[in-house]
Amino acid sequence: MNTFITQWVETFPVLTPYQTPIVSAIGVAGVLLLSVLVYLVTKRIVVNLIQKFITKTKSKLDDILIERKVFDRLSLLAPTIVIYKLIPFALAPYPALAQIIGVVVLIYAVLIATLAIDSAIGAFLAIYRTFPIAKRMPVQSFVQVARLLLYFIAIILVMSLIIGESPLKLFAGLGAMTAVLMLVFKDPILGFVAGLQLSYNKMVNLGDWVDIPQHKASGDILEIGLTTVKVQNFDNTITTVPTQALINESFKNWRGMQESGGRRIKRSVYVDINSIGFCDKERLARYSKIDFIKDYINTKQTELDAHNAKFGIEESLVNGRRITNIGTFRAYIVAYLKNHPKINQNLTLLVRQLATVDSGVPIEIYAFSADKNWANYETLQADIFDHLFAVAQEFDLRLFQRPTGHDLAKFSERHH
Repeated sequence: MNTFITQWVETFPVLTPYQTPIVSAIGVAGVLLLSVLVYLVTKRIVVNLIQKFITKTKSKLDDILIERKVFDRLSLLAPTIVIYKLIPFALAPYPALAQIIGVVVLIYAVLIATLAIDSAIGAFLAIYRTFPIAKRMPVQSFVQVARLLLYFIAIILVMSLIIGESPLKLFAGLGAMTAVLMLVFKDPILGFVAGLQLSYNKMVNLGDWVDIPQHKASGDILEIGLTTVKVQNFDNTITTVPTQALINESFKNWRGMQESGGRRIKRSVYVDINSIGFCDKERLARYSKIDFIKDYINTKQTELDAHNAKFGIEESLVNGRRITNIGTFRAYIVAYLKNHPKINQNLTLLVRQLATVDSGVPIEIYAFSADKNWANYETLQADIFDHLFAVAQEFDLRLFQRPTGHDLAKFSERHH
């Protein structure tokens, strides 16, 4: 190429004194023009053909490669190769300048290749997230480590090109800097190890509802990164928690509830001890009109009458076995929950009396809502206890609450 350009310049005698720089300049212009043509062919023909082929496939996953511009960035390498291969010939009279341009071109090629690989990694992550396994085994932290290593290697390659040394020598020299690197990259290293433990032990998945009280986080996991975990709270704020905090500290994961058949209701009503008593005939007659416990009272009374008659126990509320209003109330709650359409009947359903406390006798309801949606669950729970608070007086029971100002005022009025 230089010979042809030289012969053409020699046809102009006035340019003979400047023959060498003119030939080199024309050669460089030709190389640049050729690199532009190669880029246009690669970009407008090769890349477009690849993209058209991808868009016509049935799968939408490969479209992510287009969205991430993987092929667009790879197309930038084509003119780089042309310049690197031909510039030494165009600048043959100026080897030092050719070498400098060659180094610059190689640095540019390293940067373009790094960006292309980074785009490919991002495309892999986006494709992986479309599969169900991505929620059970998030790989965000591994991707971040891969990107960290990629840019670290790119920096080493660029430095080796600038100083003209083999990258292997630079890697060997890093051994003396290990302590410094460990200090600088302490958080990423700890986060990476924590991410491995989280993934291997399946402690958290994307989308899990977690409570991390130490960091005031309660919501869904948006992202599990190399050094941080992002939690979107229920007020739509986002809390960033160190990844290793999920290993070093306790937290609650509600995944088990979400994957089960219901959401647990575990709450008590407190009965005033002074309102508890035996059921006389008048009470039993009144309670027998309640549909849910009509059969219970008849069956229970028959059983107790047979027992008392067997042992010759006199007709007395104290002697023998008798029905109590609190026991009947518990039976009513059980029947009420068993007939409730929004209670999961396949899971544990229990109404039990706990140890007496200074606020009365706790009657605990332990059941599972069939609807796990938080708002619906809270509505159901409120409806159930609204009903129990109102129906307790039908069993001649008083629910305990500490005296309020209104109660004290009424007491004062009665005694003055």
